[in-house]
Amino acid sequence: MSTDGSTIDKPTNGEWRKTTVGECVAINADAYSPKEAWPFINYLDTGSITENLVDSIQRLTPGEHKIPTRARRKVRHGDIVYSTVRPNQKHYGVIKDIPDNFLASTGFAVIRAKEGVADTGFIYYFLTQAHIVEYLHIIAEESVTAYPAIRPSDIERLEIPLPPLPAQRAISRVLGAFDDKIALNAKMNATLEAMARAIFRAWFVDFEPVRAKQAGRWRRGETLPGMPAELYDVFPAELTATELGDVPVGWEARTIGDLAHVSSGKRPPKRYRTPSDEASIPVYGGNGVMAYVEDSLIDYPILLTGRVGTLGSVFRVTASCWASDNTLIVKPIDGSAFDFLRFNLERVDFRNLNRGSTQPLLAQSDLKAQPIVVPPTAILEYFQDCSSSIYNKYDAIIAESRTIAAMRDTLLPRLLSGEVRVE
Repeated sequence: MSTDGSTIDKPTNGEWRKTTVGECVAINADAYSPKEAWPFINYLDTGSITENLVDSIQRLTPGEHKIPTRARRKVRHGDIVYSTVRPNQKHYGVIKDIPDNFLASTGFAVIRAKEGVADTGFIYYFLTQAHIVEYLHIIAEESVTAYPAIRPSDIERLEIPLPPLPAQRAISRVLGAFDDKIALNAKMNATLEAMARAIFRAWFVDFEPVRAKQAGRWRRGETLPGMPAELYDVFPAELTATELGDVPVGWEARTIGDLAHVSSGKRPPKRYRTPSDEASIPVYGGNGVMAYVEDSLIDYPILLTGRVGTLGSVFRVTASCWASDNTLIVKPIDGSAFDFLRFNLERVDFRNLNRGSTQPLLAQSDLKAQPIVVPPTAILEYFQDCSSSIYNKYDAIIAESRTIAAMRDTLLPRLLSGEVRVE
């Protein structure tokens, strides 16, 4: 039985036909011209969508913002965007919720199923199969462009087994149910992340508990939202002027190096583009996971920042991993400062720390010297307890989504090859 109540059984082979993707879709059908002079643009860059989950859309206004020259691809509801650069990074998805004046980067192939011929969802799941992604990435690596990239014609030439349109839609519905749950989980995690950030900002940036005491809005024996009464005496009632601005009385001016060991990662040994039973340890670079290796370099929990090329990225790592030589490893000396350190790292102005001439470079010493205002241990510990409670739920949702994705990926090739079908 499928997730939508349909039955799955063996197909009648005569119902399927072999064709090419190019016979089923149109690619890059609509382009934007600056002559159209839209008053604003909602722009999707290639790095802002991964495996059907949109991370961010930039709202840009001409005259106020620099409009990327790559903002040219018009996208309709239901179109597929598929990054042509490094396909193995899986920057692809089906665009369903489109804001006004929406454009995608020319780094995408915008793929639209031909009406009456193919279902967009079916084409999407065909293109996102592991062996198809790997095949396209091999083609990309053989290209002569500045970055490993494919052309739309490489997608069009792919052979595809095509069932009748009702079967395509049924298959798309079954697989889409898995993705819908993953998308819902991502929204839940975004809410949890926002909660943790809001607490950090209130306590350690805006100093809301201190200001509440100062203004008489928090009295002994009372609670504030998220603040138990027993913490009343731990927070001071005044702010004092310092070189770091107004900070709570009694809080210490320290550095990141006082709270954490900072070291550089190492160039990994033999790397694999995709995870397997033999090589399942993720390798982090400045942009996130870049490959997989057989053995871990460091244990969790740690924080990673980009050191070469990409500065300012901060990764919360809660499993064994390998940190590449273009990252810095930030290991808290005391676990109670873990999330406090993480959010402070994200506030560092890395642009002012760049020592590189030909490419961005971050020195260990500069990161260690970054000043932070540190509260008493009791406040740090309580914040970490609150944060850990949130991120335990966050990590459980991540684990659930991985299980759902594995179920989808197991079923996907069997459905798309015709081994089983949905009635």
